[in-house]
Amino acid sequence: MESPYKGKSGLKRLANALRYSVDGLRAAYRCEEAFRQEVWLAAVLVPTALLVDVSDNWKALMIASVLLVVIVELLNSAVEATVDRVSLDDHRLAKRAKDIGSAAVLVAIGNLTVVWAFGLTAALFTMS
Repeated sequence: MESPYKGKSGLKRLANALRYSVDGLRAAYRCEEAFRQEVWLAAVLVPTALLVDVSDNWKALMIASVLLVVIVELLNSAVEATVDRVSLDDHRLAKRAKDIGSAAVLVAIGNLTVVWAFGLTAALFTMS
């Protein structure tokens, strides 16, 4: 059975999509501690990237790496909520789904760390 919301088109669909997205951001911020932490980290790192003396390409990479962490956390939170909706019982597949989502966040954070290390190193060489 398809969703009854799939038939909407045009501006009505866009307005609904925007409302659902804002609702999702609010829910994630309200219910997910990790998401709140990453939003606050982004609030610090994005302006920092804009202030660092590196090329625009480096600034874009640094900001993209921050936003990637936020995006992956949103997807991980959605997976966790879906798994919990299906069942709160311990199950190896539920654990696997949650662990894989968590691993995706870890990889995104690792990516952020590497990009920022290279970006800040480039900034140091620019200052010399």
